Amino acid sequence: MALTVVSGSGHTWRLTEPIGTGSEGIVYGVDDARPLVAKLVPAPPDPAAYRRRIARLVRQRREPRAVRLVSTTPTRVAWPLAGVRAGGPGADGVDGYVMADMRHAHQPFAHLLTPEARARLLPDATWATALAASLSLARLVADLHVEGYVVGDLKPDNLWVDALGRVGIADVDSWQFTDGGEVFPGRMGSPGHTAPERIGAPAGTAPDRASDEFVLAVLVHQLLMCGLHPFAGHPASGGGYLSYDDNVLHRRCRLLDRTSVILPRSAPPVDLLPRRLAALFRAAFGGVRPAASAWAEALAAEADPARLRTCRRNPLHVHTAERPWCPWCDLAERGADGYPAPRPRQEHALPDSRAPHDAKGPQEPQGAGDPSNTTDATDATGRKGKAG
Repeated sequence: MALTVVSGSGHTWRLTEPIGTGSEGIVYGVDDARPLVAKLVPAPPDPAAYRRRIARLVRQRREPRAVRLVSTTPTRVAWPLAGVRAGGPGADGVDGYVMADMRHAHQPFAHLLTPEARARLLPDATWATALAASLSLARLVADLHVEGYVVGDLKPDNLWVDALGRVGIADVDSWQFTDGGEVFPGRMGSPGHTAPERIGAPAGTAPDRASDEFVLAVLVHQLLMCGLHPFAGHPASGGGYLSYDDNVLHRRCRLLDRTSVILPRSAPPVDLLPRRLAALFRAAFGGVRPAASAWAEALAAEADPARLRTCRRNPLHVHTAERPWCPWCDLAERGADGYPAPRPRQEHALPDSRAPHDAKGPQEPQGAGDPSNTTDATDATGRKGKAG
């Protein structure tokens, strides 16, 4: 028997296959002419409060602050369209909501973070695409903050991206917001994407804009550094690797202290980052966190085509103009090409491996980047491995 859900107005939808699960709910396809999905939350901590939260979000969709967020093409926010219930009234019923299906115009955000997924699913993506996605994400978070929303559980699993780097977000029901003087607190957090002040905090500790800004910086770092988490690495002190969160709490971050962690030579070098962005990362992880709008401004400047260079050997090797030689070719020589060529090159290779790779810029000695590239280390999860 097909599962059906009904809205408060009596509209019925037939659900199809389950397409995803999260910490609280299950997402199903919806049999409808429009691209829709439904999220059902079987056991929220307070079912009545959850229904009230969804009802307020559905109403807010008609308010100017939400209209400014959802009236874009493609859709940036999978906003609740209608609260629904499965299984009828009473304790046996399951609450949820219907929303836009982000798969209609996007792919999971994680597809942009690893070379394997990019090569298969976003074959034309380059570092310029990662910059575009970083900019789109920063603008989205900035716009949410302006309108009074705090994401709280900002993470790759809640994000979507298209081939042009345009980012969208789902799981609106976990956001923190105010409606009519009532505060609906953020309820969620995820390991590896939680600000230090929220790690280990008592249950129910509310997020704020600053906690979103910390995680935004983590996600931008992952986008620009080929998926590398900024707090990845084995503790250089000799202690065992526990988790990203443990490294966050102990400020083990290559950008803050190059001697605090050990990374494999296959890790992208620090000088892959433009100096302006590296300074923002250091502030985000060890100082006064830049606002999402500050990230958007800096990323827009770095995404200017005049600030980018394309490798002559591989058209997918794009990097900042501040980098005088191609970092992706350096990594490819270590067996870790972040943006492998879409097809084998037909022309003869340059006779000297140290010959310039780029259309512009002077040549410097190869390997003059981050010292961690020459260190035997562990992989990004902390497991022991042989470098390079």
